[in-house]
Amino acid sequence: MPSRLETARLTLRPWSDSDAEGHSALFAERGDGPLPVERSREIIAAQLAGAASTGIALLPVDRRDTGAFIGYCGLLVGRASLDEPEIAYELFRSAHGHGYATKAAAAVLAAASTTGRGRVWATVRTWNAPSFRVLEKLGFERDHVSVDHRGELVWLTRALPRAPRSA
Repeated sequence: MPSRLETARLTLRPWSDSDAEGHSALFAERGDGPLPVERSREIIAAQLAGAASTGIALLPVDRRDTGAFIGYCGLLVGRASLDEPEIAYELFRSAHGHGYATKAAAAVLAAASTTGRGRVWATVRTWNAPSFRVLEKLGFERDHVSVDHRGELVWLTRALPRAPRSA
């Protein structure tokens, strides 16, 4: 999968050390408390190493008009597998409601289809109506529900058009 994707309004690109503060602030916005910037640097380093070994990654999302970091979107093994990865995205609340998540995820799905993969998964907590709307717009369908220590988790899937694997 390419490490840089662009839409009319967004750039998805590889992580850099300068993203640590934005990553930390995004994590804090979840309400789980502050994440030390050094821990964000460790997570970013792990993201870069994972991308190098798997060819898939979560990518920072920047607005093209301002260059502002607004979140991330991409593929990961997560609860799925390398052959059928999971799509994930998270944006600052101030970026919600502008179509950014849908456009970023659509770019990631288009890139994923060039890898020869046949399907992508998504998992969403039952309370997250905005994520369900994004995934519905992208053609995801509910597959099943599981329960873990944090409650119900809805599993969704989307078939990808088969294309020859890129080198």
